Parts: sequence; structure tokens; C-alpha cells
Amino acid sequence: MINSNTKTQMHYAKQGIITKEMEAIAKDENLEPEFIRSEVARGRMIIPANINHKNLNPMAIGIASKCKINANIGSSALASDIQGEIDKVDVCLKYGADTIMDLSTGGDLDAIREAVIKHSSVPIGTVPIYQIIHDCGDDINNLNIDIMLKTLEKQAIQGVSYFTIHAGFLLHNMPHIAKRKMGIVSRGGSLMASWMMHYHKENPFYEAFDDILDICAKYDVSLSLGDSLRPGCLADASDEAQLNELKVLGELTLRAWKKDVQVMIEGPGHVPLNEIERNMKLEREYCHEAPFYILGPLVSDIGAGYDHITSAIGAAVGGWHGCSMLCYVTPKEHLGLPNAQDVRDGIIAYKIAAHAADIARGRKGAQDVDDAMSDARYNFDWNKQFELALDPDKAKEFHDETLPQDVFKEAEFCSMCGPKFCSYKITRQIVEDHPTLANK
Repeated sequence: MINSNTKTQMHYAKQGIITKEMEAIAKDENLEPEFIRSEVARGRMIIPANINHKNLNPMAIGIASKCKINANIGSSALASDIQGEIDKVDVCLKYGADTIMDLSTGGDLDAIREAVIKHSSVPIGTVPIYQIIHDCGDDINNLNIDIMLKTLEKQAIQGVSYFTIHAGFLLHNMPHIAKRKMGIVSRGGSLMASWMMHYHKENPFYEAFDDILDICAKYDVSLSLGDSLRPGCLADASDEAQLNELKVLGELTLRAWKKDVQVMIEGPGHVPLNEIERNMKLEREYCHEAPFYILGPLVSDIGAGYDHITSAIGAAVGGWHGCSMLCYVTPKEHLGLPNAQDVRDGIIAYKIAAHAADIARGRKGAQDVDDAMSDARYNFDWNKQFELALDPDKAKEFHDETLPQDVFKEAEFCSMCGPKFCSYKITRQIVEDHPTLANK
């Protein structure tokens, strides 16, 4: 019998019930509804779908589903504009972000979040500590459990579908932080470290974790267990601090599942290319196969201005080796607050990474669009090429820089090779002149 006070997708899945969200996801993922239900029940897939996000199109995050991407948006103390955040949401939706995190730290946080949720058809996540600090009068030392829980419930009522909670960073890890080259690079993690060292008490998110779970269960808010101690440079990758926290996140995952709260685990960070596969395996081992949600990882520390590339390289490898969602990085990473164009660039880089991962993992139908693009290219179907591209506007823009007239949409060449040196055209002519080649 269903507990009327528990409305989570995991609860229904454990009861053997296929929800309308599971049905919709099965159709979108080309999977069986019963398989979706079983993956959610075991915790290997989540459906972030707050019951108060009314215009939400359901989606799934898990190793059995397509590799997803998240786009971060948000205001800062130096730049706060509701319409600017709405514009970023529009970019996210146009170019295919699967979820959006509102990381606003400046302006009217409640109004920004309300507008973002209302405008978005994909799940919205937040890092509640940012608003908690705001509600504490911008002084971390004023933080207490009552304020924490009140802020979490306020955001849940608004319709936030997943919270990043920094509950796995415990006081005994502080000595390991001191050994690092870059210490703590997580904003939420650094704030918790400041509070713990000021009061010499344990992480309040860890202490109040059961109360947090009760709020999440009430509104079906998924937990994204935050990696407060993610490495911020290659030198700190896979160190004791990072892996100790990961083990605690595994403990918290089991506690969440007991209350039917859906969980995914956040991961690094900056990691050398050769260490990414090991990181993916350790997460599965320590966190009981809960979906892994990784930031990059960045495979180099010197790509300033191009970190959407340094991180997309790591993201593709991470997706190949088992992570479920990639958190995008924009060209502004380490440099400033992203604008709408930066959001676009970050999304496309990560759509490429996620798609490459799906192909590498052999997902059914993943390569179909690539094969269709190959046919369009070989047949000089320019409009079809634009249509199939991840960013059709950019593809058409680049083509039209040198050959803008409509007549060139029928041309059997581009401005790179011209009419005489096109390898496709030459190859086609060879095959036409020697029809017996195909039979040999």
C-alpha cells in the first residue's frame, strides 16, 4: 500500500508501480517501462521531478539511460538580473541542456529561482547553502539547523528538483586539506569548512541529514550529494581528502534510499586523463552504483579561456567509463560569470562529449544521427547537414560566411576545396566510372 505522505519516484518504483514519468522516459529512451522502474527502485537511476514543478518534462539520470548534461546559470553579487537568467534558460533549452542548476548568489534569490523554475521545462537544481548564507545575514557563523531546514523547504515548495548538499565533508578531513596545493575549491565546501573550524563542530548538513531527507521525500526532491573536496587542480586529484569524502557519500546514499529519496553523487573536478577511469570505478564501488554526476573533469590546468574544451575531453572519457551526467564548463571557467554566449558554447561542447560517450558505450541508436550526417555530407545535402548538427545555427553561419547565396546550398563543394578538389566528388566519380569495384 502506498504511503500517501511519500510521493517519490523511488517509493513508487519499490512498490512495483510504473508512474507516468517512467512511461514517458521509457518512450524517450527507447527502453521498457518495467526496466526504468527497476533501475529507479535499485537506486541506479533517478527521475528528478519535484511535485511542484508543474511544467516539467520528465527525464532520467542513470547509467542505463543516455548520458545527460547539466548547464549552470545564476547571478552574482556583481551581476544580478532576472531577465538575464531567463535568457540563459532559453539558451539552455534551445541547445539541449537536460537539467539546469541555478547557482545565483546575488539579487533577489527567491524571485530569480521562481522565474527560472516557471520558465523551464527541465529539472532545476540548486546549491541551497548559497541562499542559506543570504538568510543568515551573509555571515556563515550565523548558520543553524533551523535556518538550513527552513531554506530547504522553501526551495522545495518552489519546485526545485534536486539539491546539492555538502553533507559528506567531515571535520576529520581538515588536516588532509592543509596538505593540498589548492585546498578547497567548492564554494559550498569552503563555507562549511569555515563554520566547522569556527565552532569546532561536525558538519551541520551531516548532523541534520535525516531531517533533510524528510523534506526531500515530502516533495520528491532528489539529492545531489556534493563533492566539497573535489580536486581543483591536477596535483590534488584522487587524494585522501577526495576519496574519504566519497566513502561518506556512499554511507549517506544508503541512508537516503531507506527513506526512498533519490540520490546522485557529484564528482571531480580536475583529474589527469589517465586517472578518470579509476575515479568512475571507485564511485560505483563506494556509492553502490548511484548515478555519478561529474564536473568535467578538466584534464589540464592551463586552458584558461578554453576550459569548455579541457573539461569536455575529460567528460567524454568519464561518460564512456560510466558516469551518468556531465556538468558543463564554459569558456569563462576560472575567469568570470558566464553570459548567454558562454552558456551556449559550454552546452555544445558537452553535448558533443555526452554523445561521444553514448557511442563509446554502444547505446542502441546512438550513432544513427552520425550515419545520417555522413550520408548528407557525401550527397552534398547542405540543409540536411545543418539540420542534423548539434548547433544548426553555427553550422549554417560558418558555411554562409563564404558561400551565402542559396544556389550554393545545391553546390557539390564547399569553400575549403572548391569545385575541383572535393574528395567526395572525386571518389563518387571513381565509383561511377568503375562500377565493378563494389563487387570485389
